[in-house]
Amino acid sequence: MLLIPGQPGKDLCDRHLGVTRRDVLRVGGSGMMGLTLGSMFQLQAQAKEATAVGGAGWGKAKSVIMVYLQGGPSHLDLWDPKYDCPDNVKSEFPAIATKLPGVNFTEVLPKLAQVNDKFTMIRSMSYTPNGLFNHTAAIYQLMTGYTTDKVSPSGQLEPPSPKDFPNFGSQLIRLRPVTEPMLPFVMLPRPLQESNVVGKGGSAGFLGKAYDPYTLYPDGDDLDLNKMERIKIDDLQLRPEVFATRLERRAKLRDEINAAMPKIDKAVSEFKLNEYYSQALSLIISGRAREAFNLAAEKTETRDLYGRNTFGQSCLLARRLVEAGTRVVEVIWPKVANSDNHSWDHHTGLPTRMKNQSGPMLDAGLSGLFTDLDQRGLLSETLVVVLGEFGRSPQRGVSTSGNGNTADGRDHWPYCYTAVVGGAGAKRGHVLGKSDKTASAPVDDPVHPIELLASIYHSFGIDPHTLVYNHLNQPRELVQSDPVTKLFA
Repeated sequence: MLLIPGQPGKDLCDRHLGVTRRDVLRVGGSGMMGLTLGSMFQLQAQAKEATAVGGAGWGKAKSVIMVYLQGGPSHLDLWDPKYDCPDNVKSEFPAIATKLPGVNFTEVLPKLAQVNDKFTMIRSMSYTPNGLFNHTAAIYQLMTGYTTDKVSPSGQLEPPSPKDFPNFGSQLIRLRPVTEPMLPFVMLPRPLQESNVVGKGGSAGFLGKAYDPYTLYPDGDDLDLNKMERIKIDDLQLRPEVFATRLERRAKLRDEINAAMPKIDKAVSEFKLNEYYSQALSLIISGRAREAFNLAAEKTETRDLYGRNTFGQSCLLARRLVEAGTRVVEVIWPKVANSDNHSWDHHTGLPTRMKNQSGPMLDAGLSGLFTDLDQRGLLSETLVVVLGEFGRSPQRGVSTSGNGNTADGRDHWPYCYTAVVGGAGAKRGHVLGKSDKTASAPVDDPVHPIELLASIYHSFGIDPHTLVYNHLNQPRELVQSDPVTKLFA
């Protein structure tokens, strides 16, 4: 069956919104190709351009890499250390100088300290959560720009639903479709997750599956640091018995069938099926996506620059993808949020785990990404956003979210933490905002994570107040916030 979804809203007074879901036209025979990408490209092109609003940074980005530090890293022990403070607040790691005079990191980030002249640090990320601030609700807010209606006392959410608000990446590829035969939105190397709630905030939600990300989750446990060596992209491969010429002949056959069915042609002419079919066909035949996933094509020095582990090679793959034309890449920290060993959720054993596990991987992978993008001239058009769903509590050993914490652990803390934004017109070597003496609260320029999402849309030349219609045909803004234009030069 060929499913041709219409734009919702024809049954409303606003007839310009298009056809309803009841106007779906089903045409037999589409299975000859075995492709589902055509519908994705078709639905993406239904988006309407947002009204230009302009300003600093407006429309500078062609792609975005979201490096999501799932689990909530401690800002105090990475890039906003405090030392003139009580002992149970002070980081156990010594401070080191960075490229920026007067701006210190801890010893955990020596490589990143040498490239912080390439990006802006926001040391005043802050929000007050609705109820207990556990990972799932915070992830959903960060990725969609909205809080969920149903949060349990523990902060856990329901599993993903078609009624969910879309991930920002899905919104971006709807409003800014790719122009190359390339996957528009890729998420790797693991899904968003807390406990048994997997993928919440990571789908296209009410936009429909056509805008879902291409998910690259290699086989292997989270602690398998070599899993990126086993990338499988079978659905982007031509079957051995199907050559490109044969596939193209099938496309011509389909065109002939449509030409013989004038009523159907007339009914679906506005959907430009040939165009979307051709886009899907081009993606398969061109091999562009398959080549982008080929990490072995990189020089040994480049692979070593990023670090030979899952996170580092995921960052390298993100660079290869945007270079090939992918619009949105989300690199999820390769360890589930509420877990130990390599996780950022440091309720216990923070000094050892951060120094020996998560810290070195972040340092190499992120510094490698900024260095590589800059050297290749890609940083000017690629927005890089790095943050977790929150920071960690200033005082060690206290409970702020109902979790147990040892004397060498920190609990969840959304009231003040740090994010990094670079590329696509973002100021280089800049620090936005300031935290107080214990990094408990912003002293100036507080930035809500929803404002950061608004800034991402702004960077793509999209008004964050642009309306989108949900599954009930109700108008909703992309985000209910203005961009932080101070981020941009």
